[in-house]
Amino acid sequence: MSAMGLKGNSARTACTWPCAGLCLWRILLLLTGAWTVHSQTSEEPKSSLYFWETGPWGRCMGSECGPGGSQSRAVWCAHVEGWTTLHTNCLQTDRPPNQQNCFRVCDWHKDLYDWKLGSWNQCVPVSLRTGAARPAVCLEGEEGIQTREVGCVLKAGAAPAHDAICEYFEPKPRLEQACIIPCSRDCVVSEFTPWTSCSKTCGTGLQNRVRRVLVPPMFGGSACPNLTDFQTCKPGPCEGRDSVFSLRMGRWSNCSLPVTRTTRQARRRKGDRKERKGGGGAGGVKDPETRELIKSKRNRNRMNRQESDLWDIQVGYQARQVTCVHRNGSTVGLSSCPHWSLPPTFQSCLMQKDCTVSEWTDWGPCSKACADPALPKGSRSRSRQVQQFPVAGGAECPTLEETEPCEPQGDNLPPCPTYSWRTTEWSDCRVDALLSQQDRRRSNQTGLCGGGLQIREAFCVQANAELISYLSTLNNKEEGQTQSSQMPSTSPLLSISYEITASQPLDSGLCTTPVPDTTQLCHIPCPIECDVSPWGAWGPCTFENCNDQLGKKGFKMRKRVITNYPTGGMGSCPHLMEAIPCEEPGCYSWTLVKLEECIPDDNMDCGPGSQLPQIQCINSDGAPVDKGLCSELTAPGPAVCEVPCPRDCALTPWTPWSSCSQTCSSKTTEGRQMRTRSILAYNAGEGGATCPNSTYLQEARSCNEHPCMVYHWQTGPWSQCTEDPSVASTNASLSTSKASCSMGLQTRKVICVKVNVGQVPPKKCPEGPRPEAVRPCLLPCKRDCLVTPFSEWSACTPSCEPGAAAQKPKQSRRRMVIQMPSNGGQECPELLHEEKECDAPAVCPGYRWKTHKWRRCQLVPWSVRQESPGAQEACGSGLQTRAVSCRQLDGSVADVGQCLKLPSTMPLIMQPCQLPCQDDCQLTQWSKFSPCDFDCVGVRTRRRALVGKSKKRDKCKNSQQFPLSETQYCPCDKYNAQPVGNWSDCVLPEVRPEGTPVAKVGMGTVDVRECGQGYRYQAMACYDQNNRLVETSRCNSHGYIEEACIIPCPSDCKLSEWSNWSRCSKSCGSGVKVRSKWLREKPYNGGRPCPKLDHINQVCVYEVVPCVSDCSQYIWVADPWSVWKVSNVDLKENCGEGVQTRKVRCMLNTVDGPADPVEDYLCDPEEMPLGTREGRLPCPEDCVLSDWTAWTPCNMPCDGRMDRIRTAYAIRQPGGGKECPDSLETEVCLLNKNCYHYTYNVTDWSTCQLSPSAVCGVGLKTRMLDCVRSDGKSVDLKICEELGLERRWQMNMSCTVECPINCQLSDWSAWSECSHNCGLEGRMWRKRTVMRASQGDGRPCPAQMEQWKPCPVRPCYRWQYSAWSECRVEEVVCGEGLRFRNLSCVVSDGSPQGEGSVAEEELCVELEVAVEGDKRIVLEEPCTLPCPGDCYLMEWSDWSPCQSVCVKGQQLDFPALQARSRAVIAQEPQNLMQCPDQEWESRRCTDGECFEYKWMGSAESGYSDMIWCQRSDGVNVTGGCPPLPQPGSEQLCNPPCDKPKSFCSETGLCMCEEGFTEMLTSEGLLDQCALIPVLEIPTAGDQNADIKTSRTSNPTLPTTVQPGRSGRTWYLQPFGPDGKLKTWVYGVAAGVLVLLIFIVSMIYLACKKPKKPQRRQSNNNRLKPLTLAYDGDADM
Repeated sequence: MSAMGLKGNSARTACTWPCAGLCLWRILLLLTGAWTVHSQTSEEPKSSLYFWETGPWGRCMGSECGPGGSQSRAVWCAHVEGWTTLHTNCLQTDRPPNQQNCFRVCDWHKDLYDWKLGSWNQCVPVSLRTGAARPAVCLEGEEGIQTREVGCVLKAGAAPAHDAICEYFEPKPRLEQACIIPCSRDCVVSEFTPWTSCSKTCGTGLQNRVRRVLVPPMFGGSACPNLTDFQTCKPGPCEGRDSVFSLRMGRWSNCSLPVTRTTRQARRRKGDRKERKGGGGAGGVKDPETRELIKSKRNRNRMNRQESDLWDIQVGYQARQVTCVHRNGSTVGLSSCPHWSLPPTFQSCLMQKDCTVSEWTDWGPCSKACADPALPKGSRSRSRQVQQFPVAGGAECPTLEETEPCEPQGDNLPPCPTYSWRTTEWSDCRVDALLSQQDRRRSNQTGLCGGGLQIREAFCVQANAELISYLSTLNNKEEGQTQSSQMPSTSPLLSISYEITASQPLDSGLCTTPVPDTTQLCHIPCPIECDVSPWGAWGPCTFENCNDQLGKKGFKMRKRVITNYPTGGMGSCPHLMEAIPCEEPGCYSWTLVKLEECIPDDNMDCGPGSQLPQIQCINSDGAPVDKGLCSELTAPGPAVCEVPCPRDCALTPWTPWSSCSQTCSSKTTEGRQMRTRSILAYNAGEGGATCPNSTYLQEARSCNEHPCMVYHWQTGPWSQCTEDPSVASTNASLSTSKASCSMGLQTRKVICVKVNVGQVPPKKCPEGPRPEAVRPCLLPCKRDCLVTPFSEWSACTPSCEPGAAAQKPKQSRRRMVIQMPSNGGQECPELLHEEKECDAPAVCPGYRWKTHKWRRCQLVPWSVRQESPGAQEACGSGLQTRAVSCRQLDGSVADVGQCLKLPSTMPLIMQPCQLPCQDDCQLTQWSKFSPCDFDCVGVRTRRRALVGKSKKRDKCKNSQQFPLSETQYCPCDKYNAQPVGNWSDCVLPEVRPEGTPVAKVGMGTVDVRECGQGYRYQAMACYDQNNRLVETSRCNSHGYIEEACIIPCPSDCKLSEWSNWSRCSKSCGSGVKVRSKWLREKPYNGGRPCPKLDHINQVCVYEVVPCVSDCSQYIWVADPWSVWKVSNVDLKENCGEGVQTRKVRCMLNTVDGPADPVEDYLCDPEEMPLGTREGRLPCPEDCVLSDWTAWTPCNMPCDGRMDRIRTAYAIRQPGGGKECPDSLETEVCLLNKNCYHYTYNVTDWSTCQLSPSAVCGVGLKTRMLDCVRSDGKSVDLKICEELGLERRWQMNMSCTVECPINCQLSDWSAWSECSHNCGLEGRMWRKRTVMRASQGDGRPCPAQMEQWKPCPVRPCYRWQYSAWSECRVEEVVCGEGLRFRNLSCVVSDGSPQGEGSVAEEELCVELEVAVEGDKRIVLEEPCTLPCPGDCYLMEWSDWSPCQSVCVKGQQLDFPALQARSRAVIAQEPQNLMQCPDQEWESRRCTDGECFEYKWMGSAESGYSDMIWCQRSDGVNVTGGCPPLPQPGSEQLCNPPCDKPKSFCSETGLCMCEEGFTEMLTSEGLLDQCALIPVLEIPTAGDQNADIKTSRTSNPTLPTTVQPGRSGRTWYLQPFGPDGKLKTWVYGVAAGVLVLLIFIVSMIYLACKKPKKPQRRQSNNNRLKPLTLAYDGDADM
């Protein structure tokens, strides 16, 4: 429709009146087309308007797992506009199915199906998938996508399955991942080397310069450029004829055997026949070789015979060609090269032989000879022998031994030995190991208890040694016995009787399980002191035994009980009973309960009367008994009393008798008791009974009249348990072990003691409570010492080195004490460790190569060299061979395979030799140099002599050509010792003085010193005069400098002793008491840390425990009231208002009553009785009441509904019609006023309390129970007990104080092997491990767990090649030759930068002949010496640095590479076309680096030579830099800068011009350049002259003029167009001036000193106290 609309619009615009008809025709055609389209649309079928829609498949359902399930989905008919319609509107034939079969997945299918992941495909650029344009220039890399195939498969056969099965368990792995396609990498080459010299000295030559390949081309990069650059050179014209011919030497042919003698003779006979036929030749003339063979036929003995079949050495020959070549490379005849003598074209050689070995031997026995599948398999080996050694570079010998794992076979295999740890018994528990340095108990360790440490030793034994021994014996018996049909009735295994014996200790390495603990915490029970209660009151005089009273004495006794039972029994408790003899003892007595009311006689209302007593019969313990027991005793009668009449004097009743003032009576003291009464009312003036005198107001009586003779039984300590003589005969028949553990007897001394006198006869003490003097006991069992058998002797390591005889090795064995003796058992043997010297070996084990004599020098056969010049003479260069055998050190023949295991290589079996010709000069070998008398002084010489006819030849006598003596200065051996390396750790001496006992660390005294004076070491190196490292013995040094050093000893935290416990904070109820320690010295050097100090001052340690004070221990005691002091004016009646006083004191309450007065604050002030009272003294005939009784207790609960009462009774009835006042008072019970609730209150737990003799371990923590009144006051605990309140709390609980265990370390291990076998940097280490970490406040583990010291400096020797010599061709200019290098012994100090110096080869004799691990020693190799005019390839360059493929500094998943190359060298300009192609190769490497390449140079120079590419490591290269324009050329941005107001900067980024800011996209690309808004400020002069703007600018761009934009412009101009300052500048200046004045004023006011107020001089002279605060630092 849009197209039609556009056409229509075009028609309307094109219609004009001149062509109206044409326009109408076009409109008609358009309408006709539209009608046609509409008619076609209306005729379309329904199928084009409706279609079928389907929903997702539902869950697979079915009764069984697998492919038998079904799933369904929804299907509906939809209109093209999206709404749903009837199914009939859609074609039924196209209806999709709504059900299908499916695979029902179950959980067990997870083990059958899994995702199969394909490999990632090649990385494809993203632009190819999105259709976007690829970047024109690749800068870093291109983003790509790589895909892979992922499918669900059956694990068993990898058959494909539906993905839904695997998706049921795990989501489908991703099919795509992002990747990076690196940019193409061009070949990178180095800079050119300098030009070589001209290839010719005259004429026209060539100069070459070369470069090498650093990075090969990758990812389609450009190929490597030419590695060689040529330029012609003309040193000058040639004078004379230039040599154009050269003699070229060809390669040696392969070594071949000459024709045998039989073949030569057959050929010669055939030739002789031809000569005879021709009539020529002289018979019998033999060639020189034949004559030589005939001559030496008898002497051809074993010298030419092979001594061993291992070397089948055959001497052959090889030939080479010599040609004459032109400078242009063409070959010409030898005649063109007449000025050279031809070199030899034949030489002797050894025929190449490969190594041959025999067949494998049978497999040897399995190293594992026991049955235990759990143990690792054993191994068995087989070998083969060398039958032919390789000769002349033949194939090396293969492996001669091989090993494979195995399991033993057989039915009667013994069980494998099993190893386990055994331990000795634990030592006695020792507490001293836990004491700190400051603990005073270190000096006296008796009585220590609580937590401690025990130690034991662990050793490895064979657990089943007895079983294996028994089975071995059983098998031996079965093999020795003949077969018998009778079988044993008992299984052999059941008849084993093991004797409990100690196992033999073995090497600890055999036990693989962890070592058992060798230390453990233990506990020594602390003795519990015996605590007893206070003495009870003295009892009545009674018999010891009321059942046996005849003739027995009487005693008064008092008792006390044990409140805290001691651990060792009651023997340590004091006596619990004391007795006093008394007269008239009795077992029962009457006691007065109370007296009844006083009843006047003769039924009178007042006057004298009597009180009937209430009595009870009690025994000697005070318990009531039947009254019949007291029938024989006189019972107390009625007491006389008096009821005062109204006019009589009224007195109070007698108070109770006071406590007795003395516990016993003596000549000077006796006990007295007091009671008092007071006057309540005075009598009338006439007719009334008068009041008694004051002396009659109190009474006294004697008490405790018995004498002070107190007796008690005293016991001594129990003796040791001894055998009971009465049962000795019975035990004699028993075994010794049982007798040692039988019952015995203990006795102790029991005496009667009189207090303050001493021992008295036993009759003085009562027999009843006499303690026992004999008791049975268990005799301690004897235990003998048990030791293990001696271990096997340690292995001897015989040394066959020189000087080893002076220090003979020793071997040792030991045994362990596993049980210490006790109770008289057998003592342990003194010898637990034995040593002996090792027996010297008869023959030192070892093998060596033995070389035999060199055989005759063999030349090239005459038949081969007969055409050569001078062939008639048997002389020249040849080869000679020898045999080599393997011998033991004693010289006996050994298998050659033993010598093959030696590090040194096999000696040479071939060497070149020279048979002198007749004209040659023959000389003897050089003698040894003559000895030097002194170093650096004189000369030494060696000589040789002419042999045979050479003595007479003149040319041989030429001493210049053939010197017969050589002289050299004596070697000057000067050595210099120098210290190298750092000082080692401070090492304590390891040598323990003889007789020093060995104890473990942490068990009291430390066996291995951990501090004190030690030594530190520095290595010494010895250098000779050539600054070569030599053995330190040359410098008379043992290799070290020793220096004393100090390891500081640890000092523990030092605290003061505990202070005394403070008094309980409360005198009634529960409180706390405190004690403390003060910090005296902080720990240092790893000492025991201080406990947690007080958080305030960090200098004090507090310990707070709850305490309880008995509320009745201090009571108020009030004296009787004084006489009334009446204040009435009328004193005739002696009555009226008055005052009474009395003395009130706080006294200590004891069992016998109040004793001593104490301070008043100890008693409860709320319960203090009144000391003064006011009242009315009754007048005559007034009613006199007694004192009020105590208030009755209020019943619980205190809710205000209950009352309490107190009463009084009339002592004197009133007269004259008067009445008595109320004798009953009532008071409402109100809570916390006169009625209280009571509850128990439990305190917090105390800290764990230990015995004073304990350091740690099991202790006791306590808490107190307090009875608290509802108003918060603590009261006597008895009140809560009487109320029957529930006590559900536990008052005591055991606790544990963590023991301060010091860190326990193992012994230092042996010094390790040296980290370097030689050199200056070798170190030895030793370590120790933590056996038990520190606990509690124990000493922490030291930081240094390993130590090092330097190794003795030893020179590093190695075999090293010298540089290859130049290619040597014999006496010719070019061709195939050889180049050589030497194998030298080099000594160095082992440092990486140390190159080393050549040393004598004898120093490297013991080293394996190998260079950098390569045993194939190559000292010569063929080479090619180019002929003049040849164009050739150089040697391979060194491998370039390893480089990785990186993008933005990150390595990609591509292998790192390094390359090397061979450049071409040309000598003749006309031969350049014949030059070979240059070569390069690459290889993978590791540890590749990421290099960056960038252009270097200055664009301002304008010279292209000043621009180069440089790698990030500073190497100038060609290639590698990004394909961006070089500095100085037009820059290129990617993508191009096509936005308005944008330009491309020097850095290749799109920037905006001045006045515009960059708007970037999310990818960081320039989106648009936005104009920075401008703010106009009108001024008085010119409204548009001043414009200032604020915009953002790139801070990295300079302010100078840049390409594409003008320089930075300031829009805020202070000057106008006329050059005058603008008005706003004056305003700003004025504002700044005002601001400055304000700031200066504020500074002046702030800094001005205030006036001092006038004060008195005395106040100014007051001294302020200096306050010091102690922070706990011990140095203060």
